[in-house]
Amino acid sequence: MSDTDLREFYLRYIGALNAHEISRMDEFINDETTLNGEPATRDQVIEVLNHAIDAVPDFHWEPRETAVDGDRLAARLTNTGTPAKEWLGVTPTGASFEIVEYAIYQVRDGRFVHMTALHDAETLRRQLGA
Repeated sequence: MSDTDLREFYLRYIGALNAHEISRMDEFINDETTLNGEPATRDQVIEVLNHAIDAVPDFHWEPRETAVDGDRLAARLTNTGTPAKEWLGVTPTGASFEIVEYAIYQVRDGRFVHMTALHDAETLRRQLGA
């Protein structure tokens, strides 16, 4: 994929996430991948995404910066939402969050084969009142 194609692919992925179209993840995630350095299947990644969206029904990812190097893409995003269920050990209080996420991906044959994300969990818990 060219740099432009990889950026467009990533924005389609983010669009599917924001539309909560998790059923489309087979378009983006390889059958076998790594998630945060650990071997994972697409179904396991989907389980993580479904859990987040179930707990935070208005979860939104907003890309702020992307950088492409060959088959790798790095992104800085702003994540927002209001938990409706217990999430990350925090009981919902009606409080919303806005945190930074840094993500790094590797794409092979048009799908993610490595996915890593780092979130500002401390700020998230503080914003949610934990």
